[in-house]
Amino acid sequence: MAKPYYEFFCPVKVIAGHAALEHIPFELAALGAKRPMIITDKGVRANQLLAPIEAAFESTDIEIGVIFDDVPPDSSLETVRAAAQAYRENNCDAIIAVGGGSVIDTSKTANILVSEGGDDLLKYSGAHNLPRPLKPFFVIPTTSGTGSEVTLAAVVSDNQKNVKLAFASNYLMPHAAILDPRMTQTLPPHLTAMTAMDAMTHAIEAYTCIAANPISDAYATAAIKKISKSLFDVLDNPSDANGRLELAQASTMAGIAFSNSMVGIVHSLGHALGAVAHLPHGLCMNLFLPYVLEYNKDVNGNKIADLLLPLAGADIYAQTPANQRADKAIEMLMTMRDHINSLTKLPRTLSETGKVSQAQFDEIAEKALNDGSIIFNPKEATFKDLKSILEKAW
Repeated sequence: MAKPYYEFFCPVKVIAGHAALEHIPFELAALGAKRPMIITDKGVRANQLLAPIEAAFESTDIEIGVIFDDVPPDSSLETVRAAAQAYRENNCDAIIAVGGGSVIDTSKTANILVSEGGDDLLKYSGAHNLPRPLKPFFVIPTTSGTGSEVTLAAVVSDNQKNVKLAFASNYLMPHAAILDPRMTQTLPPHLTAMTAMDAMTHAIEAYTCIAANPISDAYATAAIKKISKSLFDVLDNPSDANGRLELAQASTMAGIAFSNSMVGIVHSLGHALGAVAHLPHGLCMNLFLPYVLEYNKDVNGNKIADLLLPLAGADIYAQTPANQRADKAIEMLMTMRDHINSLTKLPRTLSETGKVSQAQFDEIAEKALNDGSIIFNPKEATFKDLKSILEKAW
């Protein structure tokens, strides 16, 4: 059935392939930038991931103004202000983020300060509080999971008040996302798996939640198919450049899908669990995905049934009777998690994490009930419903 009305928006240029990094100087020049600042973290720098980027600038007249590598795993207002100060002191005119979610969020919010002036980020927090476009901004992801390189959101911590500040604006979207398999080559197996399951959840929730539309559906199903096909190739052979590129593309496609059609209870529970037990986001997604699909199945079983085709391929899809496809799709995800666990020890249940107790369930359910993602879930959930999902995931 055609959707009566929807909007779809993704202005980010995607530059992807085995020599994508070499195109950055041209793209910067096209935007009139000559002195980019690189924002990254110590791990990326220690793994020599900046070397091919620096090499790409050697024969050009564009000069890297400064490299800021002080981004912690959970970025804060202090970090953002320090990055903005380094940008100004070194007369930079563009930002290149090289890293995962925290680096990308730091770079998005630092771009607010260097473009708008001043040090007060708080007045721009919330949705659509930016008055104009920001400085040229590129993202080079070093994980294949968050999809932040194509989204309009950023989150940083206010350590004084112990809260997370969210920012959302179309102007936060990068000018370009650069996907190059060299950037994820050193990602260890458990992180490769965790981030891939983050992207898988983005795609599946984008497809099965109520704001899905025909264009986001196309991106979401393509992402699911790429992850299903390539994740185990990469876990078996970490230097598989083609597989790495497939996972990077899948993460970006899932990011485009969910930033247009939103996510549901897997994210509500995941955000809540992350806040209470300080577990990585991708791990939280892996823990809840099949149990939430099971919960939603009686209202959107037809959409869950559709997932069997990209998850398992045409043969299994054709051999499975139509009324069994939703259950089979959930079973495929359970099997995938078991296989990942056998290869990387990535936990499948709350008890396997060793970091969560059942005494925390009330607090997690309460936080999840107040999380924005819950309103896009296809089936309404009460406090009691959320607790029963937590018990199933135990």
